[in-house]
Amino acid sequence: MKKSHLRDAGVPDMGGFRKHVGKRLCLSARWQVGLLAVAVSCLANGCKEREMNLHQVVPREIDGWKAEPAGRGYDRKTLFHYIDGGAELYLSYGFQEMLAWRFHKAGQPDIIVDLFDMGSSQDAFGVFSAERQEREAGIGQGSEFAAGLLRFWKDRFFVSVWAETETPQAEKAVLSLGAAIAGAIKRKGSPPQLLHLLPEQGLIAEGLRYFHDHHSLNYHYFVADENLLGLSKRTEALLAPYRGAEGTAHLLLVRYPTARQAQGARRRFLTTYLPTGSQEETGQNAAGKWVGVSQDEKTLMVVLDVAGREQAEALLGAVRGKLRRGSHERR
Repeated sequence: MKKSHLRDAGVPDMGGFRKHVGKRLCLSARWQVGLLAVAVSCLANGCKEREMNLHQVVPREIDGWKAEPAGRGYDRKTLFHYIDGGAELYLSYGFQEMLAWRFHKAGQPDIIVDLFDMGSSQDAFGVFSAERQEREAGIGQGSEFAAGLLRFWKDRFFVSVWAETETPQAEKAVLSLGAAIAGAIKRKGSPPQLLHLLPEQGLIAEGLRYFHDHHSLNYHYFVADENLLGLSKRTEALLAPYRGAEGTAHLLLVRYPTARQAQGARRRFLTTYLPTGSQEETGQNAAGKWVGVSQDEKTLMVVLDVAGREQAEALLGAVRGKLRRGSHERR
């Protein structure tokens, strides 16, 4: 999972998506996020459907690696103790609580399992997407594996399994352990509905980013210091990179609680982001790049800084077509 993979895929580096701190992989200096991990514990609402015995989810032994007697638990107030300086990423989603286990085997590196309950399957997908760079590894509902680190999501849980040192035996055990945990999570969750609006042609799937707030948008793709789009915990946002003849384009989809909020965000973005303040659907920014903005009820579509007007119009048109088909199917 190297930075070069981002560049090869057409995803901007943005100053370094990931730094190594020992064996842990971290987000860039904006959050200093340690290893992304996942949630496999109960929600506090007491819903019986969601109750889960964590000691049954994580096996006691795998390929000769034996787990410690119990995992260590953290909640929204204590997560900083485990991920010093990096808890903001999880808290920007619906993080509930986290458990961590360490597995030992004589003569082999330790394996660490981190389990975070993100509160919903959409936010479990979001945490997984925040650093995804590799192709699908076939575990859970979405996964990647490289350099001894396995990351995947399933239902409302994001799971991270990693070996402190890479050995062939440890890598095999990491994959076996991840598959066992994924199999113990019986339910499947629904990914964000915004994914269904993405045009398939040219999409760079490894570069998808799902989030809620303005800070997250600027981390993945800097737009402005001001929160022009009115992003908050109540909004859903999806940023998707696309390959095109004129270079890489970025499509941003935002779903608001009300159509009025979407309309206000559209007007504010065009007025501020384009030097002329034009309210037309496409226009050029101060750097001469093309920007496209369109709204359909609660959904705002933004194409950011592409080389040609045609590319912006094509992406907006493809999303509108999916919205129309979806609306027709619901009738």
